[in-house]
Amino acid sequence: MCSPEPINCFPMLLNILSNTFLRLFHSTARFRVWSQLFYTGENTELKNYIFFGLFTYLLVLAAGLPPLFAMGTVEDYKVKSRSC
Repeated sequence: MCSPEPINCFPMLLNILSNTFLRLFHSTARFRVWSQLFYTGENTELKNYIFFGLFTYLLVLAAGLPPLFAMGTVEDYKVKSRSC
């Protein structure tokens, strides 16, 4: 049913679920889904752009999360809360 690429499995899954629900309600209509593969040519510039964009996002995320946890711990210390 699915090709080895996961991007093509989602439309097929929706097709199967939609047709199953239509059959449950005794409808004569059916959905038909087909997909064409994306262009799979090598575009290294686009891959580098996506990689560095995601890498920058993760660096900002990684730099922002530890202070968030530290502030929660300091706040717990100030109000003298304890976990059981």
